[in-house]
Amino acid sequence: MSDFRQPLPRPTVQPNLTSRRLPPYRGIVAVDAKDFTGYPAIQHGEISRAIPQLLRTSFMRAGLADLWEDRRFPDSTGDGYVFGFDPAAMPFVIHPWLHTLQDVLTEFNVHSAGAVRIRLRVSLHIGPLPDSGQEFDGNGTPRNDTHRLLDSRPVKAMLAASSENITQVAAILSDRCYQDAVESGYTGRHTDHFIEVPATVDGKRFEQRAWLYVPAPSGRLYDRKILGERVVEEREARRAQQDGVRPENGQRASYRSMTSRADRGNINHGTVHGDQSVRNVDVAGDYVGGNKAGTVHGNLGDTVHGDKNESR
Repeated sequence: MSDFRQPLPRPTVQPNLTSRRLPPYRGIVAVDAKDFTGYPAIQHGEISRAIPQLLRTSFMRAGLADLWEDRRFPDSTGDGYVFGFDPAAMPFVIHPWLHTLQDVLTEFNVHSAGAVRIRLRVSLHIGPLPDSGQEFDGNGTPRNDTHRLLDSRPVKAMLAASSENITQVAAILSDRCYQDAVESGYTGRHTDHFIEVPATVDGKRFEQRAWLYVPAPSGRLYDRKILGERVVEEREARRAQQDGVRPENGQRASYRSMTSRADRGNINHGTVHGDQSVRNVDVAGDYVGGNKAGTVHGNLGDTVHGDKNESR
């Protein structure tokens, strides 16, 4: 029988009413398994148990056993795992841990003989979070943003577009994480290993600057569907400057041929400078589709000169 005499919970603290000390800053790592819901329900428990075991093995091999043993507010999400750690260790989590995790997953997937293949998206962030040893520690905006980044379109599309035989890990770093640990020079990976992306989540009011890192890349990295138009255009402009080509009259200096395909839709070409097509990507439970025209001069419909029935 319920006890109705229990005291009511304390009211939520009003924000911006009085100044208080910030919670301690924590690094946050969250992982999520690709295609989890695509497996039969009987295998979900097996995958959920395997993920923290694989994480533990990878941290041990990367020489970060203390980080794993000292993890803060750890939590299984069913198809993933999340925990906090001392942010001073973030450069080592980026490298060598992500690369070691790639190796551990490759080994696991080879030995699993295709029964269960685990490929992981990884999100890394830094921010102030409550960490006093209480039951509900670790909740706050940085934790929420970590999960939003994990679910964002670029990292899902990146893992889906890559080869399952090569790429087992795709990571996304918050801009705060990138600036503090990578741009500052503390991480043993050059900044050119990281790709800037606009991180958005379908159906959510979320958009942040973030950075992709893939320890073992495969497939096509510089894709408009993954990076966004602005990032690709800036890269093409820098490449043109490096090649000594200058745009004339505000027009683009050159047009590159792009080859791809549309398995689940049509590609309409009008008057286009440079071949172009779009490949729809199945983001495993997260379908990324649609066509992008890129830079098109003229119609997207048919441009016909003369008799349309000629030569039929």
